[in-house]
Amino acid sequence: MQQAIVTVPNVQFYNAHPAAGDSRSELIEGLNKAQKSINPKWFYDAAGSELFEEITTLPEYYPTRTELGILRDNQQSIAAHCGSGCVFIEPGSGSSEKARLLLDAQRPAAYVPLDISADFLRESAERLGQEYPWLQVNAVCADFNQGWPFPDDLPVGKRVVFYPGSTIGNLEPEAAATFLRRVRQVIGDDGGLLVGVDLHKSSERLHAAYNDASGVTARFNLNVLSRLNDMLDADFDQALFSHKAHYNTREQRIEMHLVSEQAQSVRCNGDHIDFAAGETNHTENSYKYTAEGFACLAASAGLALEESWFDDERLFSVHYLSAA
Repeated sequence: MQQAIVTVPNVQFYNAHPAAGDSRSELIEGLNKAQKSINPKWFYDAAGSELFEEITTLPEYYPTRTELGILRDNQQSIAAHCGSGCVFIEPGSGSSEKARLLLDAQRPAAYVPLDISADFLRESAERLGQEYPWLQVNAVCADFNQGWPFPDDLPVGKRVVFYPGSTIGNLEPEAAATFLRRVRQVIGDDGGLLVGVDLHKSSERLHAAYNDASGVTARFNLNVLSRLNDMLDADFDQALFSHKAHYNTREQRIEMHLVSEQAQSVRCNGDHIDFAAGETNHTENSYKYTAEGFACLAASAGLALEESWFDDERLFSVHYLSAA
């Protein structure tokens, strides 16, 4: 894991990004499946990360503002569970906006943001370090689905993993259980997990959240084609695809797809990928849970629910879990 030079004295940046060859192989495998698919982690290049930050401000997109409200209203209670002086680890940290709500109340010994977008992570970590000069920030660029590389000089003490945004919902249930088991290993016997979970609600509310009137979610979805062009020497044309998001009632998840508007053959990694008219590339799932259902999933991974917080409408939930 390479350490890069940064200009903020309390920030360290480590690059453990997966090798380009590994990433290309994963992408090609997904594009060659009967149901073409892309792991949603590839949304988050610099442009995709900025578009997602814009999504979080949209009136239709309830998860971010609702979760922020829960964190803001329950800062002290959450901090009491996490404990002061912990090592606060956030996989998929993005802009670290939600972590900011807890830092002053919690005063962690170190904050460890992990994200796959190197440039966005470095900028976010430096900005955070400037805002909180007392805070040790150890930023790690990595694909946390493949492992959690940590710097050797992290402070010793309780580890708390912070996984907000209902990102757990982007994982298939089996993969979510695997992720939770990995968290259990990372936190040991005395650590904890603070996690945001989106709850079941009307399909109309969900449809609006992922099909905003201003089209930002559509641009976010289509932007992944630019990422594929860069990584695979491909020639995907965004104008020949359209955004589709719908609620799959049977699977209890939102699905996002890119729909091919016509039959086409796309140059890709020295070969071609063929799309029929109307064929889709499945880019993301967002599973919705009941609080009880999520607690059962966590229990299967060796995590016990200690406390839950909800908004007044029970649209969203935040849970603190510890080793069972």
